[in-house]
Amino acid sequence: MLFNSLQFLLFFIVITLGYFSLKWQGRWILLLVASCYFYMVFQPAYILILFLTIVIDYIAGIWIEKTSGKARRWLLILSLISNLGILAFFKYLGFFTENVASLFDTLNMPDIAHSVTDLVNRVFVKVLHVFGQSGITSYKSNMSILPIGLSFHTFQAMSYTIEVYRGNHKAERHFGIYALYVMFYPQLVAGPIERPQNVLWQFHSYFKYDVEKVKSGLMQMAFGLFKKLVIADRLSMLVDHAYASPDQHNGLTLLAATFFYTFQIYCDFSGYSDVAIGAARVMGFDLMENFRTPYIAQSISEFWRRWHISLSTWFRDYLYIPLGGNRKGEVRQYLNMLIVFLASGLWHGPNWTYVIWGGLNGLYQILAVLRDKLLTKMGFSSSATSPVTNKEIRKSPVRAVLNTLITFALIMLTWVFFRAHNLSDAFLILQRIGTLSLNDTIDSPMNSVEMWFSVFLIVFLLLKEQFFLMIPTRSTARFVVLFALITFVTYLFGVFSSNQFIYFQF
Repeated sequence: MLFNSLQFLLFFIVITLGYFSLKWQGRWILLLVASCYFYMVFQPAYILILFLTIVIDYIAGIWIEKTSGKARRWLLILSLISNLGILAFFKYLGFFTENVASLFDTLNMPDIAHSVTDLVNRVFVKVLHVFGQSGITSYKSNMSILPIGLSFHTFQAMSYTIEVYRGNHKAERHFGIYALYVMFYPQLVAGPIERPQNVLWQFHSYFKYDVEKVKSGLMQMAFGLFKKLVIADRLSMLVDHAYASPDQHNGLTLLAATFFYTFQIYCDFSGYSDVAIGAARVMGFDLMENFRTPYIAQSISEFWRRWHISLSTWFRDYLYIPLGGNRKGEVRQYLNMLIVFLASGLWHGPNWTYVIWGGLNGLYQILAVLRDKLLTKMGFSSSATSPVTNKEIRKSPVRAVLNTLITFALIMLTWVFFRAHNLSDAFLILQRIGTLSLNDTIDSPMNSVEMWFSVFLIVFLLLKEQFFLMIPTRSTARFVVLFALITFVTYLFGVFSSNQFIYFQF
């Protein structure tokens, strides 16, 4: 069920009204049933996968809490293997199989390559038949039947057992509440990826109707849909046109499309997060912030403190720090950084383009650390230091703008790999952008008025988030006027093509 659909609007109204009309016992049941329905609208059979992981982690959490010694660690490992195994089977089986088969072909062992692919095909097809996917004949088509939001709710489930193992949270005894923790419909398919400490206690709470939270939540939902429908889906017209056949376009067209995609993916994903956080807040729940004006960042590290915060902090807490973080020497620190970003790239999808995207971001981080240390030895302050903590940068607006533009350009470069269909397209796009001519013209399905309107929307977004990150809603009269205005503008200028949110595929 897409947030940008009439079906969701009706669903949200009915569920929210029902939620406030019930006592606590009825509320969690309503939300759990509603969340199951929300997910089954996409892929009914795959609710069984969610149920399986919920049962495994629910039992594992209780056993981990009751057990001591090495047994606790083995229980955690079994839980993680179960979750990662399901994720790997549905999301990465084809990717790894193709690469292993390609390796055997390179080694002149075609028979082994054929045996590997044939075995995987038979196993994959049989398992998919269990979930009602009788039309699937090959693992090569697995991306078309990938359980929606699998990476998100898998990581959320894993954070629960890890936190129980670490002793930071008690095991949840209420099976229904734990199931709701994994399946809560606002953030089920694209986050934010929550921790048990933040949300489990909220499902045990009875929230009274709070008019301020309702206004704030509705306003955030409205602006989230504005970002998705008016900005992201409009920008996608040029992006999809150029990236579908990059060999047919010149460098200027591809540069404009990449610039537009940089804002399309932000408005699309942060727009989803706004709707999810806002919908939860209307009912009294507080979900974590997922974006914080990332494109004003003055360094790559600051960008990653502002972009997809729930995922970046997940990798920090559950991978980077356990690997040793920066506590085991410089070389180990750089290796840990690279591992984390490569894992982040692979998390996004079974494609080498995502791996390169993650590797580039990891390389940026390593080079920034090396540069900072060199500048410190030379007696200079680092230009990459966060403006929040570096007074010198805050006093130098020219330096701050320069840092922001450099950071933006580096991030925009990585989005080429993220958006391209394959590595060949990505390198072709970069080659054509690097050799663009001033005589080039933009080949766009959008006319000049739409192009300039898109640029205006990007400027408006940057100014709005710089000066009014959250739209004030304390005044009821102001809320009504602004909410009505945003709704009207979204209806008037929105691109209503039912485009799926980009991060649904992850």
